Amino acid sequence: MRTCFLLNYLSVNEGYQLKKGSVQMAKKQFKAESKRLLDLMINSIYTHKEIFLRELISNASDAIDKSYYRSLVDENVTFNRDDFYIRITPDKGKRTLTITDTGIGMTKEELEENIGTIAKSGSFQFKNENEIKDGVDIIGQFGVGFYSAFMVSDMVTVISKAFGSEEAYMWKSKGSDGYTIEPCEKKTAGTDIILKIKENTEDERYDEFLETYRIKSLVKKYSDFIKYPIKMQVKKSRLKEASETEYEDYYEDEILNSMVPIWRRNKNELKEEDYERFYQDKHFGWEKPLKYIHTSADGAISYNMILYIPSITPFDFYTKEFEKGLQLYSNGVMIMEKCADLLPDYFSFVQGLVDSPDLSLNISRELLQHDRQLKFIAKKVKEKIKSELLNMMKNEPEKYETFYKNFGRQLKYGIYSEWGQNKEILQDLIMFYSSKEKKYVSLDEYVSRMKEDQKYIYYAAGESISRIEKMPQTEMLAEKGFEILYFTDDVDEFAIKTLTEYKEKEFRSVSSGDIDLDADDKKSSEEKEQNKELFDFMKEVLSGKVKEVRASKRLKSHPVCLASEGALSIEMEKVLNMMPENPNVKAEKILELNTNHPMFSAIENAFKENKDKAKKYTNILYNQALLIEGLSIDDPVQYANDVCELMI
Repeated sequence: MRTCFLLNYLSVNEGYQLKKGSVQMAKKQFKAESKRLLDLMINSIYTHKEIFLRELISNASDAIDKSYYRSLVDENVTFNRDDFYIRITPDKGKRTLTITDTGIGMTKEELEENIGTIAKSGSFQFKNENEIKDGVDIIGQFGVGFYSAFMVSDMVTVISKAFGSEEAYMWKSKGSDGYTIEPCEKKTAGTDIILKIKENTEDERYDEFLETYRIKSLVKKYSDFIKYPIKMQVKKSRLKEASETEYEDYYEDEILNSMVPIWRRNKNELKEEDYERFYQDKHFGWEKPLKYIHTSADGAISYNMILYIPSITPFDFYTKEFEKGLQLYSNGVMIMEKCADLLPDYFSFVQGLVDSPDLSLNISRELLQHDRQLKFIAKKVKEKIKSELLNMMKNEPEKYETFYKNFGRQLKYGIYSEWGQNKEILQDLIMFYSSKEKKYVSLDEYVSRMKEDQKYIYYAAGESISRIEKMPQTEMLAEKGFEILYFTDDVDEFAIKTLTEYKEKEFRSVSSGDIDLDADDKKSSEEKEQNKELFDFMKEVLSGKVKEVRASKRLKSHPVCLASEGALSIEMEKVLNMMPENPNVKAEKILELNTNHPMFSAIENAFKENKDKAKKYTNILYNQALLIEGLSIDDPVQYANDVCELMI
């Protein structure tokens, strides 16, 4: 008689022998009306075929948990912790992959109920019938994970012996055509699941699930924190005895999983190096993280999380290809590689994971139902990130500046996007370069230094700090001792227009047409009236290009500049016109002249004596103002000719 051997020796190709004296049972149909339902389980529920290994390992872990629980509640049952493990055995020759556990096993009736009935969860029933305690986490809920094995298998064989039973049984199925259950022999309690891996097709390469490296990577990805060792024999080489050149192969058990998640360990036991190593092991990045956040909560909704702020910007961060999200675990089993719902877009740079036993999983355990638990955890993640960033800004300013140079633009996009609904959350986190401090400062720091009679938060927008420092519009403000914030990112002014004010102080551009510099309004009115004919003449020459020509309140030594009115500034015009759609928008420009500059006397004289010459002066001054702003001029050849003609 041939017996039903343990997993390493069972050849599914050769069939099996029944236990002596038994009678072969007829094939049974699944109890859940079944072909259509099982087809759905196999082909529709799971997005990725590789998920099958996660599901079978999770089931194996549940089976061991049940044995562990039994030892807690029954004083006559004792187990050695070393007795609990999961083993994976690939066999390329027989094309089988076997997953063995040393758990509680199943009786014939339980095989019928738990596997013969689709969507019948033995784990869920066990949780309901027992008062689970002392950290025994039963993962399975729906009873469908087992059937994911048929995504990669032509045939699935289950050999199981229940704890305390003398009998073992073999369950066998090729899928929706039904199954058989036969008595067989097995020495120890537990379950062996043997998958007959499908042949490769043009579209699918099933061989990969027999490769050692692939099995290792899947265990590391999905089941690294299953709390029981997952073992596999791995081929290795060593020098032969008494030889310096010849090697021999041998096999050695290797534990594939870490077992104890770092986030469940006491923070007092962990060092910075532990967090850095975990960051690199999980492929969040190869460099050291700038900051890590480790926190947990127990209550109606419990969770653990480790979050990281990278020290450098990912190469694809500001591209469409970048995918945000945190790894999501339930009881140490990875559910999602990137759970986007846990992070708002403005904190998309954060890496890390969240583990919670209280999530409502959907049937495939791949996606999350959008329920209050997930929203609650996402809210706590957001609050914790903001709190840690504020703390870094206050206590580690140099580190925060490093962070801000990498990801500050994302915070400003967060203020601008979604119609400004996140501006209250983000306004305390943004920074700008200060004309006085010569470094990046927060809005709170700026307001705290404002002069007693200062009405506005002044800013200047330009391509770079050096360009802004040369802007004519900043000259008078600087002389009066006002601090100016420099906007050098294309999103800066859009964000500030959305913010509108900070601590009841409005923002005002140095190029704004209605800037308030406490100028002598009476003198301004007299100048306007006195030069009305000249300004009207120049406006007509520049018809359609400027809204107005007027005397400047802000120029001191420079002859000319442009100001703007309305919601759209000159810098915003430049940004919008660089976009692919190229809307060709125009800001409402005002040409301002320094009436105390020698240039003004020259154009006044030309206006009185030679209108053609005055036209050339007007065009030259306008084009000079455009160049100062970094804008292109319509006819550079004509501009050059006008300058040369006036030089002769």
